[in-house]
Parts: sequence; C-alpha cells; structure tokens
Amino acid sequence: MEAKKEAFERLITIMDELRTQCPWDKKQTLESLRHLSIEELYELSDAILKGNLAEVEKELGDVLLHIVFYARIGSETGDFDISTVIHRLCDKLIARHPHIYGDVTVKDEQEVKENWEKLKLKEGNSSVLSGVPVSLPAMIKAVRIQEKARGVGFDWEKEEQVWEKVNEELDEFRAEAAQNNREKEEAEFGDLLFSLINYARFRGINPEDALEKTNLKFIKRFQHLENKARESGRELSSMSLDEMDVFWNEAKKLL
Repeated sequence: MEAKKEAFERLITIMDELRTQCPWDKKQTLESLRHLSIEELYELSDAILKGNLAEVEKELGDVLLHIVFYARIGSETGDFDISTVIHRLCDKLIARHPHIYGDVTVKDEQEVKENWEKLKLKEGNSSVLSGVPVSLPAMIKAVRIQEKARGVGFDWEKEEQVWEKVNEELDEFRAEAAQNNREKEEAEFGDLLFSLINYARFRGINPEDALEKTNLKFIKRFQHLENKARESGRELSSMSLDEMDVFWNEAKKLL
C-alpha cells in the first residue's frame, strides 16, 4: 500500500510541476485535452485486443495522466480536485454496492446490474437511458442501451426469440432493398444491426470487439495480398478477382 501511495504522490507532484513550468502543459484546458483523451482510450483498447500487456500497462499510464490533468485544472478553478474526484467515486461505489456494504442480497451478476440501474433512478436520473453518452459510437451505444433496458426487466426471455427477430428484420431489409427505397432500406438495416447486436449480447459476445477483430484479420490478409502482388511484379488493380483469390486463400491459411 505504501508503494502505491508513493507512486501516486509522485505523479501528482510531477503534474503540478508540469502545469506550472511547461509551456505546453500550461496552455491545456478541459476542452483541448478531450480529443487527446479519446485517442488514448482507443490506444488502450487496441492494446487490449492485441493482448499486448506491456502496451496495456503503458496506455493505462497515459489514461491516468489525463485523469490527473483534468483534476489539476479543476483545482485551479476551485470546482474539484483529485481528492474530491476520488472520494466522490468511492461514495458512489459504496452506494451502488449495497450487497457488499449493506444488507442487500443478490444471487448473480444480473441482479447486481438491475440494482445498479434502480439505484441510479433513485438518485434522480429521469430515465434509465439518460446515462448513455450521446457521443458514443453507434454500436457501443446500442449495447449500452440494451444492457440498461435489461437492467429494469425490458428484454427478451429466450435467445430463440432474439434470433427470430433477427430473421424478421433481415426479411424486412431485403424487402425494402428490393424496392430500392433508400430511406426505408437504411432504417431496416439499422433495425437489423440492432437485433444482431442484441443476439450477440445474449450469446455473451461483445459486438464491438468482434467486429474490430474481424477488421484486424481483414487488414492482415489484405496486406498479405498486397505483398504477394508486389513480389510478383503486379498491381492489384491489374489483377482479376480469381488471381487475387489465390493469394487471399493463401493468407487465410497462413494467418
């Protein structure tokens, strides 16, 4: 515990020094750091998906730096500081875990989530969905919306029902695509994606992670295709699909 305290105090001291002495750090505001913080979180996400723990450790440090930076800026205006941020977090964690710090009994993870959402409503949130950030990427937002709705009991009872919904939405999308009605086609495609995300949730699959892993897999295979074409003195644009498929299938076996 002493080592952790010492490390955190060292970081706070360095942050104070940078804020008062470094020209770049002096100029930063909550707004100027915002896009950099988002970038750091994506870099952390990349490291986690790649399973690179050394990189995860590095990126966690970068994220922590931003948290401390925001708190330092808040302390300058007297609105908050790192102590109030941490204590407020601790108070929330204790209040949201009455099965640990109170006399509430839960039987599983789902009941913990349900209690969490009910407690948030008691704290003054007007809607279960009000805690979903507007600026979240659409796929992540869909997952969070579905999770929060489930937290208050609004959900399918069986996995099979969700799969039936997927097929229903697929049929509706195909019907609109056949009519070439772009507006309705787009709406039905959105419904189809939402239902697929719902099914993934029932299967315990994180759709964002699944899609990103597929993206990375495609990139590796496509780059193999590019390299093979280059080695043979060809340009991809001059190759037929059948010729490219040879290298693509080779990549599938190798990668």
